[in-house]
Amino acid sequence: MKKIFIKDLNTPVQFIKGIGPKRAEAFSKKSINTVYDLIYYFPFDYLDLTEVSRISDLKKINDISKNVSVIGTVRSIDITGRPPKRQCIIILGDDSGVIPLVFFQNINYFKTAYKIGDTLAVSGKLNYFMNKVQIVHPRIDRIDINEKPTEANLINTKGLIPKYSMCEEFRNARITDTALRKILHYVVNEYVPLIEDFLPEYIIKENSLLSLQDALRKVHFPKTTEEKNSARIRLKFDEWFLFQLMLALRRRFLKVQLPGIPFNVKSSLARKLVDSLSFKLTKAQIRVIKEIADDMQSPKPMNRLLQGDVGSGKTIVALISMLIAVENNYQVAFMAPTEILAEQHYRTITQFLNDLNLNVRLLLGAQKRSFKESILNEIKTGNANIVIGTHALIQERIEFANLGLVIIDEQHRFGVEQRAELMKKAKESIKIQPDVLVMTATPIPRTLSLTVYGDLDVSIIDELPKDRKPVKTLLYSESETGKLYQFIRNIIDMGQQVYIIYPLIEESEKMDLKAAVESYEKFQKEIFPDLNIGLIHGRMSAEERDQVMKAFKENKINILVSTTVIEVGIDIPNATMMVIEHAERFGLSQLHQLRGRVGRGAEQSYCILVAPNWLVNKVRKKNLKYEISNDYNFNDNNELEEQKAIIRIQAMLSTNDGFKISEIDLKLRGPGDFFGTRQSGLPEFNIANVLEDGNLINLARKIAFKVIETDPQLRKDEHRLIRKIFLERMKDKFDLIQVG
Repeated sequence: MKKIFIKDLNTPVQFIKGIGPKRAEAFSKKSINTVYDLIYYFPFDYLDLTEVSRISDLKKINDISKNVSVIGTVRSIDITGRPPKRQCIIILGDDSGVIPLVFFQNINYFKTAYKIGDTLAVSGKLNYFMNKVQIVHPRIDRIDINEKPTEANLINTKGLIPKYSMCEEFRNARITDTALRKILHYVVNEYVPLIEDFLPEYIIKENSLLSLQDALRKVHFPKTTEEKNSARIRLKFDEWFLFQLMLALRRRFLKVQLPGIPFNVKSSLARKLVDSLSFKLTKAQIRVIKEIADDMQSPKPMNRLLQGDVGSGKTIVALISMLIAVENNYQVAFMAPTEILAEQHYRTITQFLNDLNLNVRLLLGAQKRSFKESILNEIKTGNANIVIGTHALIQERIEFANLGLVIIDEQHRFGVEQRAELMKKAKESIKIQPDVLVMTATPIPRTLSLTVYGDLDVSIIDELPKDRKPVKTLLYSESETGKLYQFIRNIIDMGQQVYIIYPLIEESEKMDLKAAVESYEKFQKEIFPDLNIGLIHGRMSAEERDQVMKAFKENKINILVSTTVIEVGIDIPNATMMVIEHAERFGLSQLHQLRGRVGRGAEQSYCILVAPNWLVNKVRKKNLKYEISNDYNFNDNNELEEQKAIIRIQAMLSTNDGFKISEIDLKLRGPGDFFGTRQSGLPEFNIANVLEDGNLINLARKIAFKVIETDPQLRKDEHRLIRKIFLERMKDKFDLIQVG
């Protein structure tokens, strides 16, 4: 009895025509295991072959980079030359002329694959040999002369040809571009009709979206650019809609369903702190403090992002929220990404709170066991009011007595799991949701903040203290060090201080550390023998670093030579010059963070970027400006790395605006690198692109939040399929984030 094959979107790909077990194994390397996965393996680009040319017209085309398509019959097939220069030449002709198709590889295959009289549609880039036009290794579709050319038999050579990401496993399994398009053409035609559209009709109509089946067909095999664009818009919208739905559900869960702490925000401790400050709070700081206080006063949990550029005064704002919590008899946990930053926060906060008689403790992984045990005991009994630390705060052995406020600094450098673990400890101690304040000195473009932090309320300190002058950023070449050293001397003669920073890259840590140490010795012995030079690096103990930083802060050190350990957290108003050696080796956000270490006082400050002569010469050339677009495909080759270095330097020279810097940095690095481990909390996107989808993100967010507002459980008939798809695609991510 013949077995009946039932079509199913969950059918393993190995059972699809043209695949089989070996190719299925290769597909699995791209996480393509079922028919559904294959349908959602979208093209990353398209080859425009919408016009078929006459062969005689090819000679008139001047742009040899342009792809062309022709249809003709095979006139002859010949093998010429001797190994290793053998080649197969197929002469293709139409009623206007002939053109050679040249093959240097798989010669025996091409000799036997076609015969004289075959009708072929071919496409490729033109090539000239002996002043005659030819096409080398073209894409080929065979056409039956008895049938009219259709989409099915011109999937490689006519129209908009989809380009798919390939891999080594594909090549080993002989999954070529041509083979993949053939497989997908079959799958799209046979299986897309089985896919249900989960968006209700009212969302599709109101926003002029394609149906899901239409979009899936047209994204793979569009006939026009308009079809391609419409298909991509619909599929991008789907991904952003489901993601924003997750954020809307999480916000509702936190704001509506979970009880929080209704803090009394009238704090005598906060008032004493503000009265003791030697400076006035900016209007932006006052506005943000009110936003945070209003949130803390609410019986619902606070989940707020505090953004502010370097030097904008986030720490004092966070400290006021800490004092509100402490005065309400709750503990505060302040988690920083590195021990150096945690130590700096500890020093800063204890100095601010010097007269307030509070117990502030620092918890680090590297502390001695007996000392750490005493801190753990103070945390458990509630004697520790404020606990500052790194990942050590989420160790299993730590128990808080009544943790009511969690502050996470530089959140993008933590994973969602770490944030969730700290929240879990808070709930274990007080049985309800604590307030959460997330801080970042890395300004985030709006489109990204709506994705990564879309479930948080946002406060932005968009104003620097009034006595701050913008830091002047200057570029020096390595051959201009004499001029630079004189500039440094002038700064020091005015009683001010200088940082000189060397890059510290993990792969070459010993070499970079050696460069910093050798430069320190050279400055001390040869260049500035009459000055006090300090050295600080990550391999020094905390006590040694503290001693050096204390001496620098007390102006006992004129020049501080350092690796990037001083990137964040250091605040010394008398340091007015930041010299960054090998500036081309730093990331853009890192350069901006380093620049933020100066300009803390009323004096004019400078950031000096020192780079190789070749780079400086290119940057200084008039009218030479490298632009970066959303579709710029940066690879790791040397030329593009050089271009990225130039763009980073130009950005630093052209603006002090952290938000502009962050947008350029995002385009250079991509969202994954930009956010590091925080990206682990995001779903995998097949087609959505945060760099170019700003309008779609806003639209999807507006619709998703409205859906959850009107139907929080997604129980209405029109939302039934949304619920089904959401649970299939996003449930794991939702559960993970819901904890935090």
